[in-house]
Order: sequence, then structure tokens, then C-alpha cells
Amino acid sequence: MEHVLVITRALLDQLGSFQGFQPEVDRYLTAMLAPGANFFMERPAAELDPTHKQLIPYSIFHHDGRYLCYTRGGKSGEKRLVSKRSVGIGGHINPVDQSHDGLGESMYFNSIEREITEELVIGGTHTQEVIGLINDDSSEVGSVHLGVVHRFELSSNEVKSNEDAIQDLQFFTLGELRAMRDQLETWSQIIVDHLKA
Repeated sequence: MEHVLVITRALLDQLGSFQGFQPEVDRYLTAMLAPGANFFMERPAAELDPTHKQLIPYSIFHHDGRYLCYTRGGKSGEKRLVSKRSVGIGGHINPVDQSHDGLGESMYFNSIEREITEELVIGGTHTQEVIGLINDDSSEVGSVHLGVVHRFELSSNEVKSNEDAIQDLQFFTLGELRAMRDQLETWSQIIVDHLKA
């Protein structure tokens, strides 16, 4: 049984509930990763419980004015998003990500590195920064997830898929992504609307 990291909806409401993109990273993430603010739930229960939000690091990849985009294949863990295009690589935080300091920031960042290594093979070097959060209570999937957007700046466009769920990897300009907006999953639409050229 998979267990996933969650916060309570009450905590999000206390910090300031929002719809769409929220750039005030420090105020939210520091509070959500504080001791006692988060815990693990069985994933099947969490997927049906909008009184909790599963924390999902959602990583986007930029190189030379273009962003990585892919199609979610049939092996995707989230069946409600299959065949949608996405600019984000996202995944749940699991107990395997815990380190000596328990459920803190290092566990959170461990999960990002694990998820990306599982899903992509990236050539060259990269840097990353957290640029915002995504909340979308308008959909069944969104109502039980909260995205934390990490932007990776890549030194090379050598990126390959490492699993069947990620297909048709290509880099696109922001203008091209906006032209295909209706093909993108909701979180990707929210990011593409927010990003500046």
C-alpha cells in the first residue's frame, strides 16, 4: 500500500487558500514542511479525501528559451491524466524519501531528485529554484493535490524518457505552448499562463 505525504486543507486555508498560481513560495512551503504540519496517508484514501492535500513537487525544465513538454502514456500513475500533454514531471512524496531529520525539507528535496531520476535521463548539468505553487479545486484530481513548481535550468537539451508513462518529449517556446494550451493538463495550463517569455 503506497503512502503519500499530505497536509490538511485547514492548513492551506489558514495560510490563504487560492485558485491557480501562487508565487509566495516561502510563506507556504516553510509552513507546510514544518514539523507536525504534514504526515503520510494511504494513497487510495487520500485520492478521495478533499479535506487533505497531497503535496506534489511539479518540475518544469527550461533550456535556451524552450520548455520541455511530453504526453502522458497509458502507464501513467494518474489515470485521470492519461493522453494529456504536460510541461511538469510530478510525483508523490513517499516514506522512502525520509532522512535523518524526519519529515522536513531534506525529505521533500530527496523526493524531487528520486522522481526525476525515475522518470528522466538528463544530460549536462542543471540548477533549480521553486517558483510557486499550484492549486486547482475545479477538478477531481486538483481538489486532492497541491503542486509546488520547481523550475530546472538545463545546460543541455539532452533529455530522454526513463519510463513508458512519458512519451513524445520535445522542447517548445512559450508561444508554441500557449498555441497548444487546450491539449495541456490543467496544471500545465496554469503554469504556461503564468510564465513570462
